[in-house]
Amino acid sequence: MTATIEPLATLGDPLARIDLLAATSLEELAQDAALMTRTDRKYVVTAASLPDLLVALEALDPGLRVLEIEGRRRHRYDSTYLDTPELEAYWRAARGRRHRFKIRARHYLDTGVAFTEVKTRGARGATVKARVPRDVAPVAGAHPALSRHDGAFVGAELDGAGLEHVDVATLRPTLRTTYVRTTLWLPGSGSRVTIDVDLAWSLPEGAGTARVAGLAVVETKSPGARSGVDRTLWTQGHRPERISKYATGLALLHPGLPAHRWHRVSTRHLQPHLTYSHGQESA
Repeated sequence: MTATIEPLATLGDPLARIDLLAATSLEELAQDAALMTRTDRKYVVTAASLPDLLVALEALDPGLRVLEIEGRRRHRYDSTYLDTPELEAYWRAARGRRHRFKIRARHYLDTGVAFTEVKTRGARGATVKARVPRDVAPVAGAHPALSRHDGAFVGAELDGAGLEHVDVATLRPTLRTTYVRTTLWLPGSGSRVTIDVDLAWSLPEGAGTARVAGLAVVETKSPGARSGVDRTLWTQGHRPERISKYATGLALLHPGLPAHRWHRVSTRHLQPHLTYSHGQESA
């Protein structure tokens, strides 16, 4: 199928084309494309390039669908990451350690649902994500801690990933991220694509905030080593980038932390689009 983009789809709203796609439900996506164990690649692209990407994805899989929940196709995320006082999760990512982890409380603002999530690295570098519903009702904008139930879940997941030395009792909120996500599903390959815009990071107690405009973080999630979606992005001139919403954001707001693994993406892509507030000056 050859998709033709309407002129208005390129003006004002780079994601306008998602309103023309067939919808998939959360239940259908969870059943057929949950991809809790998967290979991820991330790309940082300009918002202006998104219309062409959507057209190319339609051509790749005419069955392309967009996640729709309660009539919404764009969903607001509010996540708080937790780390040890020594920032072990950050340092393991910065040093490229094989046994890495991320712990977060994720709040889906449009539905009110919240989860405690643990991400670790499995065999051959695949990302393994596990989650449980949070015990305590989330409060928008808060930096939540772990309940006893959540802590037990996190401890069990870390133990299973060979990280039993991490003291769950010491975990504390270190960074909050907010963004708006669109999720696409390619049923022909079982791949998923997320497009995140309006990304912002903030430190606890209002100690610093960084916002990025005019860019999108596109993440491909596939059951194999690579997908047709990745090849489509490569054809359009995009290359995978090392960007971690947690580690990159923390490095941006804590200039004393080493950011060598994210230096390229920060300087080449993010810095020209960043604004800082609450004590941080734009670089």
